[in-house]
Parts: sequence; C-alpha cells; structure tokens
Amino acid sequence: MNIGQAARRTGLSAKMIRYYESIGLLKPAHRSDSGYRLYQAEDLHSLNFIKRSRDLGFSLEEVAKLLTLWQDRHRASADVKALANEHIADLNRRIEELVSLRDTLGELVAHCQGDDRPDCPILKDLAAGGCCH
Repeated sequence: MNIGQAARRTGLSAKMIRYYESIGLLKPAHRSDSGYRLYQAEDLHSLNFIKRSRDLGFSLEEVAKLLTLWQDRHRASADVKALANEHIADLNRRIEELVSLRDTLGELVAHCQGDDRPDCPILKDLAAGGCCH
C-alpha cells in the first residue's frame, strides 16, 4: 500500500510516517518503480506500535528502545518493565509539576479582584518572574 493508505490505516499523517522513517524508527519503505513508498503489513504493525507508544507519552528515544525490545524475541520482559516503570516515574514527576502550576495559578486567580481596577496580582507575578507574591 502507498503512504496515504498506510496513514489512513494507522491514524498517522504521511508526514509523520516519513519523519519516523527519516529518524530510523521505521525501516526505509520499499519503493515502486516510480519511487513511491510502499508499505507492507509488517510496516503497519510497526507504525501502530509507534503510534500507541507515543499515545502513552513515550519519547522518541524510549520508543526506539521499545521497538528494539519488541523485535528481540530473546528479550527479558524485565527490561520492558523497567523502561515502563521509568516512564511512569517521569509521568508522576510531570503530574506533580502540573499540579503545582495549577495550584499557583489558582492562588493568583483567587487574589485577583477581577474588576475594573488595573491592579492585577496575576500580571504582577508574571512581571516579577514569580519571585515576589
């Protein structure tokens, strides 16, 4: 199938498929006599794997490691689990950061009168770089 068909079947854009090929996540596609990329079922499996990994928030570097593990029939599942646990720890750190950001912004909003006066603690905090509230 051509790249457009592969894109429709995987939910990825043709641009992303070409990008994944260019960075080595996806092996180079076979080419037709006229130079068009041609994809096989195996390529679709890899693309679906990449898409699902990205949907779960894995970085491109982590996806490359997961692909290598997926393709290695002699891998230890402990290696996969360790990588997934590292990702969970990273997600938890990011969630904590987002919660802190939300709480800080909520505090600033709570102190803003939201009236016709120009005084605004939100803008004051942004101008101060968050150092003085």
